[in-house]
Amino acid sequence: MADPRPEDRGWLELACGLARLCPPSRTAFSVGAVVVGPDGREIARGFSREKDPRDHAEEAALAKTAGDLAGATVYSSLEPCGQRASRPRPCADLIVASGARRVVFAWREPTVFTEGRGAEILAAAGVELVELPDLASRAQAPNAHLL
Repeated sequence: MADPRPEDRGWLELACGLARLCPPSRTAFSVGAVVVGPDGREIARGFSREKDPRDHAEEAALAKTAGDLAGATVYSSLEPCGQRASRPRPCADLIVASGARRVVFAWREPTVFTEGRGAEILAAAGVELVELPDLASRAQAPNAHLL
């Protein structure tokens, strides 16, 4: 794990706040995500089930971007998924394919639905990971009914 940058906390707090916008579900976590460019400006944001009941937050945010995200950072309230049942590509794979080279998250995925392997997949692909576990309680709050 890499050390956080000064701007990481604010962006991750925004992602945690977006998780509160998710329609409730008994079969999926409520997650928020923000994609920030190398210039420090927001490129896109998304949250779970934003447009489709199967949408994951990172997937929703990445779908709003265009082109290569080289140098971008993905902020996610939950560790990006490493496997999923609802779609063929987990969020970790989508992030790697996007070109983003850095991911900051608050909460490691608990083994409620699948085994959390997203950080492992991202690290193996050379993506820099930063975990801010002191924000995990904010990421967990909209998911209390699942825990």
